[in-house]
This record gives sequence, structure tokens and C-alpha cells, in this order.
Amino acid sequence: MGEEGKVGQLGPLSGVRVLDFTRVIAGPFCTMMLGDLGAEVIKIEPPHGGDDARAVGPPFVKGESAYFMSFNRNKRSLALNLKTPEGRALVHRLVEQSDVTVENFRPGIGTKLGIDYPTLKEINPRIICCSISAFGQTGPLSNEPGYDITIQAMSGAMSITGEPDSPPVKIGVPLGDIAGGMYAAYGIISALYAREHTGQGQAIDISLYDALVAQLSYHAGYYLMGGVIPQPQGTGHPNLVPYQAFKTRDIYIIVAIFTEEFWQKFCQIIGKEGLIQDPRFKDNASRVKHRYLLIPILEKVFETKTGEEWLAILKGIPSAPLNTIDRTLNHPQTHARQMIENICHPQCGDIRVLGNPVKLSDMSGFSFKPPPLLGQHTEEILRDYLGYSPEAITGLANKRIIKIKGSVQPSAISGQLDK
Repeated sequence: MGEEGKVGQLGPLSGVRVLDFTRVIAGPFCTMMLGDLGAEVIKIEPPHGGDDARAVGPPFVKGESAYFMSFNRNKRSLALNLKTPEGRALVHRLVEQSDVTVENFRPGIGTKLGIDYPTLKEINPRIICCSISAFGQTGPLSNEPGYDITIQAMSGAMSITGEPDSPPVKIGVPLGDIAGGMYAAYGIISALYAREHTGQGQAIDISLYDALVAQLSYHAGYYLMGGVIPQPQGTGHPNLVPYQAFKTRDIYIIVAIFTEEFWQKFCQIIGKEGLIQDPRFKDNASRVKHRYLLIPILEKVFETKTGEEWLAILKGIPSAPLNTIDRTLNHPQTHARQMIENICHPQCGDIRVLGNPVKLSDMSGFSFKPPPLLGQHTEEILRDYLGYSPEAITGLANKRIIKIKGSVQPSAISGQLDK
């Protein structure tokens, strides 16, 4: 393997080879996490167009999609047509020397492409096959398509997002996709650990619907154990007051009072000591009951100063500015936590991407290699892993079974897709 192809060789997942058949967000986010941790990720893409995300934009940076580059660092691109017998045969040879496969096709498509678990475990009994789909491999909706926004709606997450009595509002980040990708990575690492004891691989079935239902957390508990159907609260909390956004003279800030100790200190700091003794606000349960009386009082208080002035006064009380994304990404805390990484892309030059939130005591194996161009590593992988000669590789390229180095040009797709 050439030096260019070595990705995260010293990380905790060093030595794990992942064949990545995924596209758009959920699957690529999963495999990016594995790649960040040192796994060798081979992204297998259609030769013409590649991952659908390559065409999503604007913005494009020298022809490369920022959307695509957000989910595909630490991978190598093998552009290969899985719909041909020759393409499937190449993949099966790679499966012999791989540990994990990940795909996010609708149920049944993997079988048609010859990358389903029953097929692959006959080739390699140690293989771990992770399938990510909208609704999973079973159930009445298993064959239905789904994108993040439809999963947010179906899961109930959208029903508690937004202001009371407002039209439906989706969560700003694609949480269904991201949660699905995170659970997939969690499942894969668990299966790798189990394989150390059993010597056998297994199939992993990840549903984006399941992933977001699991994120309902205490909201689900309110219904399951109390029969209460949660409703949207805006920035407020159904069981804590005050715990929401307040408009200052210039910006919104968040105040989060969780304990009585914080409540008393908060009232003293803002010059409203009388609220402490008011029986309507004596404890959190009382404040929840009389929310409609307390919040207008506090709103008038916060309108008297700027956000910066209030945040200085509230030091020691859980509070924060409601940052826009540019302010967040330029914040000293973001940089102190190394949540912005600079990498050099072969076509775009220097680009910045989000860092990895997993902080191990030994970070020496973490690396940030640029998202690959379509087919950038095809020749290298076929040569080094499968022993193909330059002539054989050229022959496959001429038959359009593979694509050798190059970049996909954006199509007419514009805006943002949800998955």
C-alpha cells in the first residue's frame, strides 16, 4: 500500500478493514467515525456519479461538494460497478480480506448486489455486515423509503419540536441520520469485540426510525409511565422552570435552572429576591404550575440589559448565548477541544472540517485524511490487494466496470437533501 493510502494506521481500530457501500449521510457518518478511529475504510462507489452526496450543493469547492466532504474524510474511493458480475467478483475477493461491510440500501437491494450477509458469510465467516435503512429489515414499513425529515415526523421527534401551537418544525440537524450512523458504529464495534470471543461475524440491522425513537428519552417515559403525550415547548422544558431562552436588549440567551440552589442564587443575582419567598414560585413544581405568571416577570427583567451584560452577571448559573453556527465554530472552546481540523484536499487545497468528539488519552492514532475524489484509489486497491496488473486495470476501466482517478462534476441538484 502506498503512503497516500495509509489512513489512521495507529488508531484503536487499526487493522480493521471496512468495505463501505453507503451514500449520503447515515452510512457515511458511521464509516467516517470508524475511519477516524483508525479503521481502513474503502468507499465503494458507482463509477458514474459516485455517492449521491457528491452532487449536493451549493456550496461546491473547486467542483467538490461541501456536503459530501462533511461525511467522507479518512476513506479511500474505489469506483466500481456492483451491477456487473465482474464488479461483484472483485468485491467478493475484497471481502475475503476484510472485517466489516456497511450498506444503507433499502432491504433487498444488498441481496441483488451480492453483498448481503448470507452471501458474504459463506466467503468469510468472520465478516460483520451492517445494514442501515429507514425502517430496518423487518416490520410493515421495512420496504418503504425514508429520509431524515420523514423519520423525524414518523418517530414523534418533530411533534415536540417548535413553539406551542406552531406549524411543524424539523430539528435543524439531520438527527435521524446522525443517530442511525452513531448506533451503527456502536453496533459494529460491539460485534468486533464479540468476534474476539466467538471467532464469528454477524449481521447488524440498524433502522433510522429505531434510532430516533430511542432518542425520545424521557419524553417517551412520560407517555409509557404516565400516559402523558408530550407537546412542543419551544426552548422551554415541560418539567423545569425557568429553563428556556430569554430575549435581552440585543440577543437571546439561555437560562437553565435545575435545582433550588440555582433558583435562589439566580433570584439574588437578577435583583428579584422576592420571588424566592413567593408561594407561587417556592419550588420547581410550583413554578411549573405558575409558569404563565413567572416567565413574563423574567422577560421584563432580561430586556433591561444586553446579552453580554447578563451573561457576565449570570456567571456560575447555567446560561449561554444562543450562538449562530459561525459564532460556535469560531469560539475559543471549539478550538480548544480541537473540533475544527485543517486538512489538505488533493483538488480543493486546504479545507476545514469538524473534528472528532471522542477524546482518548492516547490520540496519536487519530488522523484526518481528506475526502477522496471519485475513484482516486481504485488503481491502488486493485493492484495492492488483488494483484491486478496495470493492463488488467485499464481493461476493467475500458469496460466501465471501474473508474480510475478523477472527480465527479456536480449535477443540477441544488439545495440540501435530508439523507
